[in-house]
Amino acid sequence: MANRFLGVTVLSDFIQNEGVEPLLENLVRRAGVTAVACNPTVTAPADAATGSWQPPDDAGASVREFDRPLWGRHALWVRGGPSFHPDPELYAGTPYAPRRANDLTELNGAIVGRFVRAAKAAGLRVYFQVGAVQPPGLREEDTPRLPDGRIPARRMAATGSLASPGIRAYNRAYAHDLFRNYPEVDGLRVDWPEYPCYQLDEAFQDFGAPVAAWAVAHGFDFEAIQRRVGELYRVLHGGLTNAVLDRFANTLTELRDHPAVRDWLRLKSALSEDLLRDWREAVTGAGGPGKELSANAFMPPFSHLTGLDFARAAMHCESISPKLYTMHWALMVRFWGDTLLAANPGLDEKHLVHTLVRLFDLSDGEIPDSLDAYDYPPPDQPHPIPNGPQRRKIDQALAATNGKAKVYALVHGYGPLDDFRRRLQLVADSPVDGVWINRYGYLSDAKLDAIGKIWR
Repeated sequence: MANRFLGVTVLSDFIQNEGVEPLLENLVRRAGVTAVACNPTVTAPADAATGSWQPPDDAGASVREFDRPLWGRHALWVRGGPSFHPDPELYAGTPYAPRRANDLTELNGAIVGRFVRAAKAAGLRVYFQVGAVQPPGLREEDTPRLPDGRIPARRMAATGSLASPGIRAYNRAYAHDLFRNYPEVDGLRVDWPEYPCYQLDEAFQDFGAPVAAWAVAHGFDFEAIQRRVGELYRVLHGGLTNAVLDRFANTLTELRDHPAVRDWLRLKSALSEDLLRDWREAVTGAGGPGKELSANAFMPPFSHLTGLDFARAAMHCESISPKLYTMHWALMVRFWGDTLLAANPGLDEKHLVHTLVRLFDLSDGEIPDSLDAYDYPPPDQPHPIPNGPQRRKIDQALAATNGKAKVYALVHGYGPLDDFRRRLQLVADSPVDGVWINRYGYLSDAKLDAIGKIWR
């Protein structure tokens, strides 16, 4: 157990606030971590006009606060800048320009390099976490589309098209920039190398021009897939009845075999793998053969919808980190339920809630009858997902990966101490290869002590 992998993601905001050495002291001495992941960004307090809200607002639903203060507050507006000076020439062949160095780069940028070197000196593995398809200033033509060509009105994750040649060219340039400036980093952890499904519309991505071209080039009948999935989308947005719900009331595995979605999900899986292949080539080409690629992933059965196939991802990644983000699972029941009730006024709410909870495999016993039971849990409220579903999802991820890559379960630090202990303990008791904890800002001193006690 002493050598079992234990990583914590650390936003640079907290490195700036707490200092390199005190923060590492907390992680190494108190929690016993073996790895850290950070972001090549520095920040400062801001206002609504110039900054973004931290912690993320999750499409306006989040009630999260940090456990650890950031500039004296537990939630605030911040603005950012790169921690290094990007080389514009690397991006000359892409439609995307890198972020520009600014006053924050000059003032505080060096602290990220100091943190990387200090963490390596302390014996830790060090990674950068980056978006898999999130270039600066995402272009409209690279934004995922619904079957009818519209951009989804509500998206929780501002990701781009997995098939976009422009985004892939940016990714390769960005990887070169990162390893050129931080050669000590052990690898990259890419987030969302799939199509997120927080909102119902997000699950129906992507039918944009880049995917159409990629699908035809790879032997898929894109027009037939688009037509059939469009029909299913219309059923869910005005033609859904309680009787139709009964047909999909068991598992997403059965839904996968529906003629309208089977080829579509095959397309998503092939596209996600191809993106990871591209990232693998970018990481090796930029950093050398010893640099690692890790993929963050939705847990089964959500991954059936997102396109992340664990077996195929394992062909290109040293490790995969399936997310045990239990507050998001509750939120997804709410998001999908609200959308389906609004579009289909005759639906019975109890029947819908029970169907969604069974489809997502989120219960071991009685299922509440109201969507209100699956709202975003506030900081002092346990996440409404029992241990059983989490264990089953871990087992499914391990079986799908089949030892071809390390599986490091990704636990979220948000929530009350006792509930965090519960969620981390079930991972410690599972056969996974290790754990990542997201993120340091949600880890009070008491949680850091709990990590050390549980993991050691």
